[in-house]
Amino acid sequence: MTARPPAVPEATEYDLVVRSRRTVTSGGERAAAVAVRGGRIAALHGYTAPLTAAEDVDLRDLALLPGLVDTHVHVNEPGRTHWEGFATATRAAAAGGVTMIVDMPLNALPPTVDVPALDAKLNAAAGRCHVDVAFWGGAVPGNVKDLRPLHDRGVLGFKCFLSPSGVDEFPPLRPHEVRRAMEEIAAFDGLLLVHAEDPALLGDPGGPTYRHFLDSRPGAAERSAVEQVIALARETGARTHVLHISSADCLEPLAAAQADGVPVTAETCPHYLTLTAEEVPERDTSYKCCPPIRSAANRDRLWDGLARGVLSCVVSDHSPSTADLKVPDFAAAWGGVASLQVGLAAVWTEASRRGHGLADVARWMAAGPAALAGLPGKGAIEPGADADLVAFDPGAAVPVEAGRLHHRNPVTPYHGRTLRGAVLTTWLRGRPADGEPHGEFVFGER
Repeated sequence: MTARPPAVPEATEYDLVVRSRRTVTSGGERAAAVAVRGGRIAALHGYTAPLTAAEDVDLRDLALLPGLVDTHVHVNEPGRTHWEGFATATRAAAAGGVTMIVDMPLNALPPTVDVPALDAKLNAAAGRCHVDVAFWGGAVPGNVKDLRPLHDRGVLGFKCFLSPSGVDEFPPLRPHEVRRAMEEIAAFDGLLLVHAEDPALLGDPGGPTYRHFLDSRPGAAERSAVEQVIALARETGARTHVLHISSADCLEPLAAAQADGVPVTAETCPHYLTLTAEEVPERDTSYKCCPPIRSAANRDRLWDGLARGVLSCVVSDHSPSTADLKVPDFAAAWGGVASLQVGLAAVWTEASRRGHGLADVARWMAAGPAALAGLPGKGAIEPGADADLVAFDPGAAVPVEAGRLHHRNPVTPYHGRTLRGAVLTTWLRGRPADGEPHGEFVFGER
């Protein structure tokens, strides 16, 4: 990157101009100068346009991406801040080109299942965020009465589990409870997010290896749960989003439901698109997550579902823990992958190998999640949007060292891998996001 002084310093028109011959907009890559004023994108000009600005940055042939939006992040604060907290998670996000996260209602203590719990989370996060943060609420047994108050306070939607969540304070919903939550959420046009695995088809790993663990959570459990969710969404009309699809067997019922107009969408995650069961080291439980990483053939089918639009988002499901909980036994270890900082590079590494471009990645990791969460000012380089921008070197080789990542605990399955693509600078509303935290809370419009 090179910086050029403004042509007329005493008559500054913009706060910041960022130029790139590879500016990624919703229409694809183009040469452009992105002009920023007051934290928003004021205009897109030609790459060589003579503009006056307090700062003018020329990326030349490096790419300029919209800031990524990650709608699936477990920050865990308050209560389990030793697993992850707002300061560390959002610093990792900024370093990875993510300028907006939406925090999951678990594994914080208390979980975000009522307004007082949301207030506790806001107090814990205040002044600590390096990127903008919004919040999901939780749908658990007995809290239907709390859903509308949480919605009115600005949570973007509600997450539930159909199978045990892994923490006792966030129990799953039974089918009749899912229906009741959907009816309530549909009444105020909210959004329900579902961890979809059918508990009747889940088993005990029965042994310590990855194969034991994988066999205990078959793709059939995901498909069965997805089919149940689709039927309830069709019946109630509730907008419904299926989280972290790992089994490609779910694509057929999802595609059919979407074609029928059922209001159901779905996401997948970098680890399902880049890692495979065949390569999981025998005792490396950093790979353990629920649902599990599956075969290379399954991975290929997920990419096809993403290309066809059946899957509309790629988000991290960043779910870290302390290293001692990742004991070298797949039956007992905590299930969660830590990848917030490396998700963009991981997806770009595999996407570019498969012939996809940066515009595809931006659609999956910025525009798609922003649309899901109802965040019209995020996830795009266009006039009026927040000036959330990422300078990205798509050709750089980046070795991953867990101890050098910014999330709290140095555990990730990407340790030792070399990924393609480096984030050079992240701007949050026109300001670099690598200094003092200036992230803001974002609430849903009511």
